[in-house]
Amino acid sequence: MPPDRPAGLSQDATPAPTLPPPVSPEEAPLPPARPPELSGEEAARLAAAAPEDAECLHRLDALGVTYAKLTPTVNGQCSLPHPLSVGALGNGIDIGGSTVMTCRLAEGMMRWTAQVQQIAQKELGETLKGITLGGTYVCRGQNHGLEAQLSEHSFANAADVMSFTFAKRAPISVGTLPDGSKEAAFLSAVRKTACDDFTTVLGPGSDEHHANHLHLDQRERKAGYRLCQ
Repeated sequence: MPPDRPAGLSQDATPAPTLPPPVSPEEAPLPPARPPELSGEEAARLAAAAPEDAECLHRLDALGVTYAKLTPTVNGQCSLPHPLSVGALGNGIDIGGSTVMTCRLAEGMMRWTAQVQQIAQKELGETLKGITLGGTYVCRGQNHGLEAQLSEHSFANAADVMSFTFAKRAPISVGTLPDGSKEAAFLSAVRKTACDDFTTVLGPGSDEHHANHLHLDQRERKAGYRLCQ
């Protein structure tokens, strides 16, 4: 015989809930469909939805940088959510015409060239008038490698500096300069100080791809790591 029912439990006590029967594989609900690959207008809307760095723009205004906002650009993975057309840096520093940059790159260029101006006066007794850029925005892999990680140039977040121009003397091109010369001292100093304003600094001696220019970019890395070579 079964054991007596414990005291306090009546015959009409609420029964235990009944579990639903298992679902057969044929009846199992399908996962939601994968969204289509974003391209064209859909990708443009996604790029435009990225938050604009209003504080950075305010700093550009305070630094006297001449710029205009551009329409978001979509080029595969090389999309630009908030590109700027930078016409000139503050303090009259010329960059040879309008150039596409991110706000962070433009801010770094402005702060760095302010230091370059001081170095030019100290090492050369000269006034910096401008810098010659080899390019900022181009969708490509690092060092033009087809299988390489995308370069920061792909996001207008990098600049290649080819030379420096001055008020009264000949330009100084980036490259190997005679040891002990004023030009070599100038180039060494501006390259060193670039590490204060950019997360990547590469130039002559780094590798064969940077023998004739300074590559400056604002790539984000873990723990604030910087690559200065």
